[in-house]
Amino acid sequence: MTEDNEDFLDEELLDSNSIDIDEENKGLYEHFNITVDKNQEPLRIDKFLLIFRQNSSRNKISQTCRAGNVVVNGVAVKQNYRVKPGDQISVLLAHPPRENVIIPQDIPINIVYEDDDLVVVDKEPGMVVHPGFGNWDGTLVNALAFHFAKNGEKSDLDRVGLVHRIDKDTSGLLVIAKNEYALSFLAKQFFDRKTRRLYWAFVWGNVQDDEGTIKGHIGRHPKNRMQMSVYEDGSHGKHAVTHYKVLERFRYMTWVECKLETGRTHQIRAHFKHIGHTLFNDERYEGHTPLRGVNLPKYKSFIKNVFEILPRHALHAHTLGFIHPTTKQELYFESPMPQDMADAVKKWRNYLEN
Repeated sequence: MTEDNEDFLDEELLDSNSIDIDEENKGLYEHFNITVDKNQEPLRIDKFLLIFRQNSSRNKISQTCRAGNVVVNGVAVKQNYRVKPGDQISVLLAHPPRENVIIPQDIPINIVYEDDDLVVVDKEPGMVVHPGFGNWDGTLVNALAFHFAKNGEKSDLDRVGLVHRIDKDTSGLLVIAKNEYALSFLAKQFFDRKTRRLYWAFVWGNVQDDEGTIKGHIGRHPKNRMQMSVYEDGSHGKHAVTHYKVLERFRYMTWVECKLETGRTHQIRAHFKHIGHTLFNDERYEGHTPLRGVNLPKYKSFIKNVFEILPRHALHAHTLGFIHPTTKQELYFESPMPQDMADAVKKWRNYLEN
């Protein structure tokens, strides 16, 4: 057999005819392709994949097949399919994070829905989703581990299945799988970009059009590796498309709703900076200083006060919709505007009325 096996999102994994990957969710999935050797004898695909991926369990392979994430010659197959010489196999494995120890911590979290398969959380701004370098505790995953243990559920990493992530300072909705099948089923929807997600953002300036689309490849900034840049000529980065609609104008700030056609790292932040409307108070993208050229009494003092009210980039994961792994019914959730953003809106309205 031959293999094309790459860890999701580190490099350009798929060709132009393939599915886009949400780069915010780096490390949550593994995608690999196999061409079955010409001398291979017929063998059930679950056994074949167990030989091929020795670090996977029989249950994980079975649930991955059940979720439709094992495709042979372009068709999803069940675990009893028998591989044949020349078969082209594509597998999407969803896996929970693999750090050695997750310490359960009694941290308040806003759970908006929970059943035997999944939990939906409305994340507060400032909370890191998963432990990592510099943030080994105090994360959403630590809080979930405590929550599961308190309810008598298994609380090891296999029960904390992150399907997607949002940035530390981004607030809003996340879904977490509670078993292997739910993780695989939900991962496929995010992989295929069949979920319903809308973001709310405050951006600097008065966005000219009521609705619009921003296009441009997104890749690392050539000098500041903490930023992403937009390359309109496609010379670097990956294809990215953001659709937006203006919800309210504040003369020097605009409230927009964003729908992502692709899912690149910092896509909303990079795209709006590129068109001259950086996210409000986004320090990483130079959105943390007052808009230049505004000569109004007490304007800088006013902006300073708003920054104190909203001390993070103004981005909120407002909606989340997906098909439930067991019932196959659509679940849809809306998160209200968080208090810091709502207070900023109120202050802007008062400022413009006076």
